[in-house]
Amino acid sequence: MTMNWVPKDVDTYINQKEYIDTIVVPLIAIDTRPETMKNSASSSEFLMNLSMFIEKQFKGRMMFMPPVSYTQSTDLQQMADTLSEDLQKSSFTHVFYLTTDPKWTSVTVEGKIVWLPSIPLETMDDHLRQTIMEDQLRQVLTHFMESWNVQ
Repeated sequence: MTMNWVPKDVDTYINQKEYIDTIVVPLIAIDTRPETMKNSASSSEFLMNLSMFIEKQFKGRMMFMPPVSYTQSTDLQQMADTLSEDLQKSSFTHVFYLTTDPKWTSVTVEGKIVWLPSIPLETMDDHLRQTIMEDQLRQVLTHFMESWNVQ
């Protein structure tokens, strides 16, 4: 069972929140400039595919928020402060932000920013795409394990 931001899964979370201690927030940069729009779309596709792949691997341990999208003029620190403040009011012990935007690596946030370089998936066959997702999962897993083992 994956835990998505849908009523049925939120009900499950409410009934089992002592077991679901982690929330993941995908952060999607939307760049509408014609010269960078395709790269932005490619990064978004990669991050959403990776998020779905991670969801399937951590059944019942994580809740996934819908992606938080922002444009190139967004004040990332202000956005991070707002997200941190709101998520601190929840019962999640671990908060992870997944992003392909390197600007997030210099932002201070409650929780952990997990930055991954975007990998264009559009021309890959299914087998190669699966291999790439497994490799990326291994990288992300180290961040999750570090945080979970601190408890």
